[in-house]
Amino acid sequence: MTQYEPVESPDATTVFPYHDLTPPTTADVYRARKVVDRHLPRTPLVRSEPLSARFDADVYLKREDTLPTGAFKVRGGLTLLSRLDEEFRDPGLVAASTGNHGQSIAYAGREFGVPITIVVPAEANPSKVRAMERLGATVVKHGPEFDAAREHAEELAVEEGYRLVHSANERALVAGVGTAGIEVVEELPEIDYLFCPVGGGSSAAGYCLTVGALTDASVIGAQSEAAPAVHAAWRDGGLDPHDRMETFAEGIATRSPFAMTTRLLRERLDDFRLVSDDALREWIRELFLEETVVMEGACAASVAAMDGMREEIAGKTVVFPISGRNVDPEKFRAIVDEG
Repeated sequence: MTQYEPVESPDATTVFPYHDLTPPTTADVYRARKVVDRHLPRTPLVRSEPLSARFDADVYLKREDTLPTGAFKVRGGLTLLSRLDEEFRDPGLVAASTGNHGQSIAYAGREFGVPITIVVPAEANPSKVRAMERLGATVVKHGPEFDAAREHAEELAVEEGYRLVHSANERALVAGVGTAGIEVVEELPEIDYLFCPVGGGSSAAGYCLTVGALTDASVIGAQSEAAPAVHAAWRDGGLDPHDRMETFAEGIATRSPFAMTTRLLRERLDDFRLVSDDALREWIRELFLEETVVMEGACAASVAAMDGMREEIAGKTVVFPISGRNVDPEKFRAIVDEG
């Protein structure tokens, strides 16, 4: 078994010699599509009548929540596992996750017959933990938040010889999740705006490489002001961890910006908005009441950012992804009952 030691990293996370930090290209996304199309269904792009009326725009939902794991990230997991070096197939892979990244890697590991270990925070969403275990992953609970879990996963990679699947510094992951953008372009090339939540930045980077590169649309990122690490990095040019990470929305609850995706966002993202956690709760509730859509706090960031740009998007064609449905049932019930 080959054991790898970490190498110098451009950000606060650990990378290994097998991590290629060169950002993917639009051509890489098209290559990834060949893999994604073999394993996953195309997700619907559906016009929202209630939101179109509310925003005086043509608003479409990219329903990534209809994917087998309930979230967009599985596109990237399958792409990465399809290219896995033979030396890692026996020891397997390790990743840190608050849920959706872990489910993505677990699902892909089952598809390709590779053992998977996922490290999650001690208070991780129980439904997401159960989903990873059902997919055959070994789930290890560690630490109070994502970054503590990430550091433990990095330690296991060294100690056990696992291949660490970084949350965002992975060309194949970003290329894979970008395939959703190709589907949007093919169905709705006249798009004017695409809004996307930003946690680690892989989804927004994927849309920049597709919708942003192939159409005249503006791609807008959205992040909670209670966890603004990537926004601060995008704005200021650094990659330092942020001292604030308090959002309830685990899909965007990251403290450290990641080098590859942050570079892509700096180069290609048209705008980046911060929204409040109260706005996330409001739009989780509104989408459920108006569209009967169950969505996570992370994807509510998109529509919350839209709400702050009503004048700009009026009369335009707008898309935002329902990026995941894997919300904790008790939290969801409490948010809906608040209304």
